[in-house]
Amino acid sequence: MRGARNMEDYGLFLALLGSALLVGFVSVVFSLVWVFSYREGLGWDGGSAEFNWHPVLIVTGFVFIQGIAIIVYRLPWTWKCSKLLMKFIHAGLNTIAMILAIVSMVAVFDYHNARRIPNMYSLHSWIGLTAVILYSLQLFLGFAIFLLPFAPVPLRAALMPIHVYSGLLIFVTVIASALMGITEKLLFALNSTVYSTSPPEGIFVNSLGLLIVIFGALILWMASRPQWKRPPEENAKVQRPNGGAPEGMEAESTMTDGSNADKSDVGFNSEAARKRHFKLDEAGQRSTM
Repeated sequence: MRGARNMEDYGLFLALLGSALLVGFVSVVFSLVWVFSYREGLGWDGGSAEFNWHPVLIVTGFVFIQGIAIIVYRLPWTWKCSKLLMKFIHAGLNTIAMILAIVSMVAVFDYHNARRIPNMYSLHSWIGLTAVILYSLQLFLGFAIFLLPFAPVPLRAALMPIHVYSGLLIFVTVIASALMGITEKLLFALNSTVYSTSPPEGIFVNSLGLLIVIFGALILWMASRPQWKRPPEENAKVQRPNGGAPEGMEAESTMTDGSNADKSDVGFNSEAARKRHFKLDEAGQRSTM
């Protein structure tokens, strides 16, 4: 496995990564400043302070943490770590993002029900709930197919392009929903007449929206460069418990990252068998990710 500094355009990758982390962190800070400086803060009493958990947790979990989970395989200093460890880290980050998203949804429904506000009538709510459902399905299938050692290699290879595409689609959908949500909140809180005068809160929250877009663009660019894929593992150990595929041959488990599938040799008795299984693994790399 090549060293981190042998990564093509290593300096550019570090610059983009640093920019993404900075922009993402500032976005989280902006969401907190918004709710504490312009709104009612945070609480859990059925009031506006409870609703404010929604934008904070969405920006923190569904945008920032999910974005980091997308590119975690591409961090070059992690290439010396085992792929299994990186799978658990990737799955853990996505699980944290999912938990925060669910809590944010509970806060919204609880607030609406306490205030007798109708639920699920806006486009923002439709797209947001759709994103949560699809993300839950993506997380479950990611665990079942790519993390647990039971799915056959041909199935992993066949589903990898769908897994990659759906993960990035969900990420883009989350960002779109977040932008609609903060605009909707401003219109409700300030009404259109005040909002049209560009008050300080409006300018501040619009800036938050721009930060979210920039963060998403940086993550998608890093995730779509084939030269920044995690390289294949070498000298993978051959273990076939219960007829399962060895770790080195698995299509890479990425719930939203399109890293390459393993291309390690499978130590079967015949050369023909090795070539046949190697081709199955290669199928998992046909995505542009």
